[in-house]
Amino acid sequence: MIRLIATDLDGTLLQPGGVLSDRTRATLDAVDADVVVVTARPPRFVADLGLTGTAVCSNGAVVYDLTSQTVTHAQTVPLDVVRTVSKTLAGVIPDVGIAVETGLEVLCEPAFRGFSAGNPHRTLELLDHVFDEAHQVVQMLAWAPERESDHLMEIAREAVGQHVTVTHSGGLGLLEISLPGVSKAATLEALCGTRGIGRDEVVAFGDMPNDLSVLGWAGTAYAMGNAHPLVKQACANHAPPNTEDGVAQVLEQLFRL
Repeated sequence: MIRLIATDLDGTLLQPGGVLSDRTRATLDAVDADVVVVTARPPRFVADLGLTGTAVCSNGAVVYDLTSQTVTHAQTVPLDVVRTVSKTLAGVIPDVGIAVETGLEVLCEPAFRGFSAGNPHRTLELLDHVFDEAHQVVQMLAWAPERESDHLMEIAREAVGQHVTVTHSGGLGLLEISLPGVSKAATLEALCGTRGIGRDEVVAFGDMPNDLSVLGWAGTAYAMGNAHPLVKQACANHAPPNTEDGVAQVLEQLFRL
């Protein structure tokens, strides 16, 4: 019996351009199960999709109530850790740029240009100014142009893995950094615990390395047809790609819609 659906957004539930299709929306409305979004995206992005229920945002650092549009829990990275990690990464990745997600906005140093013009962020003159203005940090971002994300993640994990959790969701040269132990799976497991839902009652969908923790924890897991090779290798079940409403197709079969 499936009581909870855990789904990533970009490359999974959403079509290119961040679009939630009519078919997928109708399927989510029709299923007899809790739907929990698990994403690297911050709450402000998820709030615009018109979904209800719960979202696990910023790779597990934030729990967000989609119905009331309020943050119910946040796990922040201490600023002394942010400073230490930034300094260490600069030593092993000379062209790295640093940004921080505060939960309300992204603050960047000038070397960080990992966002397109359509992604809201604020660039400050110096990295120290970023630290000074950040009232809290729910996630660090590190960006190195023209570097392959898997290799970059290996370098970062070796250098700062004792201080933080490092992963990525597919952006070229873009790393996502959280508190140690913070992951989509850890937060989802705690959420399920409060609802009396076991892992065998959860079906999960994902496409990138930052989804691996959830896909490994859930009783049933699907890699999207467009997923990263590591994700496809980790999952016995493969859904059609997000461009074909793959999540909706699988749910229609599982719930006999």
